[in-house]
Amino acid sequence: IYSCCYLSRRLNQLSSHDPLWKRHCKKYWLISEEEKSQRNQSWKAIFISTYSDLGRYIRYYATLKKAWDDLEKYLGQRCPRMIGSLKESVREEDLDAVEAQIGCKLPDDYRCSFRIHNGQKLVVPGLMGSMALSNHYRSEDLLDIDTAAGGFQQRLGLKQCLPLTFCIHTGLSQYMALESVEGRNKYEIFYQCPDQMARNPSAIDMFITGTSYLEWFTSYVNKVVTGGYPIIRDQIFRYVHDKECVATTGDITVSVSTSFLPELSSVHPPHYFFTYRIRIEMSKDALPEKACQLDSRYWRITNAKGDVEEVQGPGVVGEFPIISPGRVYEYTSCTTFSTTSGYMEGYYTFHCLYYKDKFFNVTIPRFHMVCPTFKVSTARIVSGDALETNHNEYAVDEDEDSTDTDEYEDRRRVLDIPAPSGRCPRHT
Repeated sequence: IYSCCYLSRRLNQLSSHDPLWKRHCKKYWLISEEEKSQRNQSWKAIFISTYSDLGRYIRYYATLKKAWDDLEKYLGQRCPRMIGSLKESVREEDLDAVEAQIGCKLPDDYRCSFRIHNGQKLVVPGLMGSMALSNHYRSEDLLDIDTAAGGFQQRLGLKQCLPLTFCIHTGLSQYMALESVEGRNKYEIFYQCPDQMARNPSAIDMFITGTSYLEWFTSYVNKVVTGGYPIIRDQIFRYVHDKECVATTGDITVSVSTSFLPELSSVHPPHYFFTYRIRIEMSKDALPEKACQLDSRYWRITNAKGDVEEVQGPGVVGEFPIISPGRVYEYTSCTTFSTTSGYMEGYYTFHCLYYKDKFFNVTIPRFHMVCPTFKVSTARIVSGDALETNHNEYAVDEDEDSTDTDEYEDRRRVLDIPAPSGRCPRHT
């Protein structure tokens, strides 16, 4: 409209109709009435000045700005330290300088995000989520543009890949491919996974986490602000809860959420590491005499090949929790599979505190664990080490049995409850 207004007087008059520009300002730049009043400009002037600065991002700006605004609003009261770690936006010339430094073009959706926030400081907790087990901790920061550029890779296996996140405890990063090389799609986002069985040191498999920056970032934000990821002690924990993973036995409800840990997993050899978080709760309306104590657990673990392992043992994570009306007990544990997926189910055995000779079982709902999409290294294929496989499909040797253990359990870090003494038994 602005360009066409020079062709005729009528179009010129139409282009000055401010309500027309109001709609575009709100749609593309998310300008509010309050902000308009503060700027003391017409809607047309605001649109033109904003377009002159952010016009190349008109396809992405509103979506990313809303995601950032929603995230800041949601975390403002829940994780104030995290919000305080966010950096101010960068200028176009700063992004141009980074492109010149690394010799690659940055995607516009990625650039656009940095015009809103320049990532965060290298602090804990990280904006992109945490995971805590007794001997393992991960918290991923969203890197600022200069730190990301400093980690730009040109070595074989990660050629032309830019880190998006970084964990100061594990050294783990999620990378974005800036070019379609080494079997990656352009702008694909992934965790690197060294191939421990390949003779070629540049053989790096990949767990895929996104197909573009826009999809990767907005899907994560949506999970956070809709409560899909729990907030525990000012941190975002990337546990996924399936609403069907809930079972109620009498007055006791058991629910499960799970998470895949790429930093403890590998494609070659096949070793897929999952952690799960179990919540045991007694209804607040239950009678006081319903109070009970957990004695033992039984697990039935099934991998993708249908192999079944049954495990029975006392307590959970070395404890024998008491459940009473309105009380909640939560713990975390983990399991590994040599197949790309598997599931667990079972039951807890309780005894009543008021009737000590009365025992009953409480169902643990079946919960599935599935490895995310991965790609095997092209270096492995070229060197002749690869299996017969399509890169976009799972293809691994699956001969080992799955194992389940609570050696990584950590309620102390996650829930601020003292950790049990000694080492926890396996198959919690």
